[in-house]
Order: sequence, then structure tokens, then C-alpha cells
Amino acid sequence: MTRDLQTSLLRSFVTAVRLGSISRAAAALGLTQPALSQQLRKLESATGRPLLYRSPSGVLLTRAGEELLPYAERILSLSAQALTETGRALTGRCSVGLLEDITVSQLPQALADLAQVHPGATLEVLNLSTAAMREAYDAGRVQLVLDQVPDVPAPPRWTVRRPLVWAIGQGVDVAIDPLPVVLFSNPCAFRTSVLETLARADRRWRVAFESNSLVGVLAAVRAGLGVAAVMPANLEPAMACHDADALPTLPDVELGLARHPRTEGDPLIDAVETVLRRMS
Repeated sequence: MTRDLQTSLLRSFVTAVRLGSISRAAAALGLTQPALSQQLRKLESATGRPLLYRSPSGVLLTRAGEELLPYAERILSLSAQALTETGRALTGRCSVGLLEDITVSQLPQALADLAQVHPGATLEVLNLSTAAMREAYDAGRVQLVLDQVPDVPAPPRWTVRRPLVWAIGQGVDVAIDPLPVVLFSNPCAFRTSVLETLARADRRWRVAFESNSLVGVLAAVRAGLGVAAVMPANLEPAMACHDADALPTLPDVELGLARHPRTEGDPLIDAVETVLRRMS
């Protein structure tokens, strides 16, 4: 018998991963928590493997879940594109400025799929500093920017909140005083959130390592230098914190999407904006 993966089950899975919580995902999808849990169990039954670790602090990907996630993201993206873009060939160029933490996820693949569906279109993804991104946006070099709300170069036309979670280096004792912390270099809202959270919890800390890139931060955590705050999609299973009370709860991050006013009515920019909203 042929087995199929239902897009509704994949959407439930991807939403739970993005939001890091069954309760938040259920609210976002307009489902009850038991209904969403049942959908996730159906997907796990279809794949034959557990996809998520469930704990009081939220959900984390298993190895099988890590393997499924990029396929699930692409299936949902291509399904949405098939429904909205069938019969309409898009042309032109669109440059998108993305927060690095989003760039390493599956969103660039979704944009690449869009470009493949429309071979006459050219899409570009850029990671720039806040100042450089603002300059590129003002000059019309970048048409869309998805970043933390304080860093978008114009009032956002759409916002969404996403959680931060702790990534813990192998062998790091989270009870140690002061706590070794791996931080993004200034200026960075993630850095501010981490330090303010620790201060409110009366936790002493020391900077064990800092980097201006996600690659550097994750490498330091893998090396066991300390703990860091990352978005759930970038958390590796070996870095997960399974004790909900071991570290204080981190606040959500608010992402915003800015679109250059001169692009209103451009069908290619419309299509890319739709992908950004659906995949963020």
C-alpha cells in the first residue's frame, strides 16, 4: 500500500517546531492541544519514527524529525506555490534581506523552489549588517527585509513572534556560578534578551565566547564553552535543555517584514512576500 504524507499533518509538525511548543502551535493553527497532538501522532505513525521530544519546556526535534523537517518545509512551500502561481509566469528580480538565524533554516530553499517554478525570475538572499541593510533598502537594492523588528529599515507591514530557546554545550553545568554564556556580538537583540533574562533571575554570568555570526555561536556551544540563545529551528538535539527549571525562560523574538514602497503591485515581490510570511 502506498503511503502519503498529508500536508495538514506536515503543517502541524512544522508549526510545532517553529513555535517550540504544542500549546503555541495549537493556538496558531486554531486547534485544541489534543487535536494537534493527535495529528503529530498520525504523522509519526506514517513515518514510522518519533519526530519530537516532548517536555514541560516545549518540543524538540529527534534525529528523524531533523531529517523530515526540510522535506516538510519544501512540500508545504511547493503546495502553496502550486495553488497560487499555477498558470502565471513570473519574471524580474527580487533581493531579500534576511536575519542570519532565518537564513540557515529552510526559508532560502523555499525561495530557491520559487525561482525554479519561475525560471524567468531571479531571486537573491542577502545577510548584511543593520546599517548596510538599511542603506541597500533605501537605495532600492533590497526589496524585502525580514529581521528583528528593531532592525528592519522601515515600519514593518507584518510581524510575528518566535521563541528563543537555550542551547547548552556538552559537559556544561548550568548550575555553575557564574554561568558561562556564548553571545552574539553587539549590537544584537538576542544578546540583550539573554542578559536581561539572567539579570531578572539573579543569575551571575560571564562571557565565555562571542561572535557576530550564528555559525560561530553554534560552534562555540558544540565545543562546550557555555550556553546560548537560539531559535528552535537552529537547535541541535545534543544541545537541548531537558530540564525546564535549569535556566530561566527566554522571551520571544519579534520578527518584522518591511517592503520597499516602490514595489507595490509587483507580482514577483508579491509572491516572495507570500513565501516569507508562510515560512517564517
